[in-house]
Amino acid sequence: MRLAGEIAPLLCYPGPDWEAVREEALRAAGRERGPAAAAVRGFCEAVAGVPRDELERHYVETFDFDPRASLYLTYHLYGDQRRRGEALVALKRRYAEAGLELTPGELPDFLPAMLEFAALAPRGAGARLLGELREPLELVRARLAERERSHALLLEAVARRLPRLTSRQQARVRELAEAAPPTELVGLDPPAGAAAVPMMPGAPR
Repeated sequence: MRLAGEIAPLLCYPGPDWEAVREEALRAAGRERGPAAAAVRGFCEAVAGVPRDELERHYVETFDFDPRASLYLTYHLYGDQRRRGEALVALKRRYAEAGLELTPGELPDFLPAMLEFAALAPRGAGARLLGELREPLELVRARLAERERSHALLLEAVARRLPRLTSRQQARVRELAEAAPPTELVGLDPPAGAAAVPMMPGAPR
């Protein structure tokens, strides 16, 4: 998926190289046409000149304190530790088969990691993976749009590269929005003796 590799770092906590990341994404989006590229350009222009400490605060308020906006997509689907753990292990295996190494401590359902996979994986594999988690992706996009967060443009760009939601998927998104988000602590390892990972999104690493 084109632009996936540029969108991924824009959805991460803004580090010291943030301005270089933003400029690279803006250049990449400028070389393309269509609504996805326009959405990326819109985000990059919206955050231009914003002090990094303000961007950091905005990121934390957006993703760390709003479970509905969690960028860990399987969080929205599974409150049961075993089922989510199995999903994370399966994702990690798919990444390994494509030659993608995760950042130490990063969970494989973190949307930026999925976008990195989409940028590096064989043609079509990234879109298939994101399509499998289309409902939670749309749930997060809608939540960010509802809160008028500029990051909603990035989720819009991703969604524009995927098939339109079916009526069944739309119904599932509504179900997820109406249900209470799961609050369990979930880790990659089997429950016995394993250290749990708190499912709050996007904290600085």
